[in-house]
Amino acid sequence: MATSAEADWVSRFADEVIAEAERRAPGKPIVCASGLSPSGPIHLGNLREVMTPHLVADEIRRRGHDVVHIISWDDYDRFRKVPAGIDSSWSEHIGKPLTSVPAPPGSEYANWAEHFKAPMIAALAEMGVEYHGISQTARYTSGVYREQVLFAMRERERIDAILDRYRTKDKPAAARKPQQKLDEADAAAAEAAAEGSGAASEDDGTADAGYFPYKPYCSVCERDLTTVIAYDDETTELSYTCACGHSETVLLSEHDQGKLVWKVDWPMRWAYEGVVFEPSGVDHSSPGSSFVVGGQIVKEIFGAEQPIGPMYAFVGISGMAKMSSSKGGVPTPADALEIMEAPLLRWLYARRKPNQSFKIAFDQEIQRLYDEWDALERKIDDGTALPADVAAYSRAIGTAAGPLPETPRPLPYRTLASIVDITTGHAEQTLRILRDLDPERPITSLEETRPRLDRAERWVTTQVPAEQRTRVRDEPDTELLGSLGHGERESLRLLLDGLDDHWSLDGLTALVYGVPKVQAGLAPDAKPTPELKVAQRGFFALLYRLLVGRDTGPRLPTLLLAAGADRVRKLLGA
Repeated sequence: MATSAEADWVSRFADEVIAEAERRAPGKPIVCASGLSPSGPIHLGNLREVMTPHLVADEIRRRGHDVVHIISWDDYDRFRKVPAGIDSSWSEHIGKPLTSVPAPPGSEYANWAEHFKAPMIAALAEMGVEYHGISQTARYTSGVYREQVLFAMRERERIDAILDRYRTKDKPAAARKPQQKLDEADAAAAEAAAEGSGAASEDDGTADAGYFPYKPYCSVCERDLTTVIAYDDETTELSYTCACGHSETVLLSEHDQGKLVWKVDWPMRWAYEGVVFEPSGVDHSSPGSSFVVGGQIVKEIFGAEQPIGPMYAFVGISGMAKMSSSKGGVPTPADALEIMEAPLLRWLYARRKPNQSFKIAFDQEIQRLYDEWDALERKIDDGTALPADVAAYSRAIGTAAGPLPETPRPLPYRTLASIVDITTGHAEQTLRILRDLDPERPITSLEETRPRLDRAERWVTTQVPAEQRTRVRDEPDTELLGSLGHGERESLRLLLDGLDDHWSLDGLTALVYGVPKVQAGLAPDAKPTPELKVAQRGFFALLYRLLVGRDTGPRLPTLLLAAGADRVRKLLGA
């Protein structure tokens, strides 16, 4: 892709990653990485954890290099708490691996982790994200990391010394934790301690017998409410007790029901996978955070290098979807893809540098975003777009594997939303209005406007409150019509007289804006003055009251097309 590296953050990172990979491991596949925990809905903020390395890996792939983007599913993490909307009986599973927790009621999936992974996997496929998924449950329970676990246990004193550099001195562990910006794994351990579970802190691994970076899951209750009380380096005998009352001694050289604590687990994986590029959230920039500590551990203990990669900023939501808030969480990529096409969602992540925060619109702002997207496409077509905008657009509409599906006739999103709002999704009425939008190049099938039409319809039905939906009147407002003055009646006559000659979207736009100009003795295409704009607003409000019974509504040209000429004449007193 020919772009300016200075103008395009993806190209700049791709340059750095390729150079770093050649320095570290020339000739080997370049590894970019993400990590996701399916502890609940994987939301649009988590998507940045995936999209940042995806875009960089895809650019590297476009340049002909061998690259792999791995997504580690942290499905061997502990179940921390019962979310809103789930029966309180699920609290008996707190402390178990996510893959050992039953899926929420009514789910078709085998366990909690698979239930929340599934919609993310489907969303990534729709967005064209190519990756290699790794289940941490599968890695740990099959013994893949056994040598790394044994090595970390042998090096536990050195690991503890590194962790000690970042510990707050002279305070007990329970008091230290709230003073740090904790990542999710650290917060999980703090919650466990606060719940009185007796579990040792996950990033700490400390017991009276000393520090141990390995946390077994109890073979009886399956939970991590365990404390390692002894370990023998020669025999690999590990003894632990559990809050459930069970005690056990196992051979760690054979034991696969446990995991390294997070601040050791993450750098171990960097070394094992040979990760060159992995971004991290802004919460990892603080002293003592997993990323900072991990950088020391991967170098001093595992003899490898920390990945390069930016800290990424938060992703906000403009307008919380009722549909999603009822689930007890923020919107997910699957939610977003119900109301917007995949290229638009990709574009939102591609056009902003990782350290820039941005919002994803679920409210009326989505119409402006689509207008901006369509305007960018026009600029690209006429050659006036900036290089960085061209790069972001190119990364949005396709990947190294090829283009993503697109809408053949991408009509303005706000127009489609108005039409499906007025017709309540009635196919025949929708097609009639779409056909009338441009009589010289009429749309002959709804398929020409899909999938954008479907996304607009879904937005109207799930995000627009019932009181804001448009309902065209069935009968004229005779009382209002009878109270009109001479000027108002004249404006309606001018509009009605021009309907037949202006029955298209552009024609009706010119007509409704032109009526007040003609009444003022001006040409229909005259530039509006401040006084004329006041007259136009008054005329528009009158039409809305007569057509939909309120002062505002969808764009009048679209509304008139949707209502149909005969109904418009009836409601305006013709």
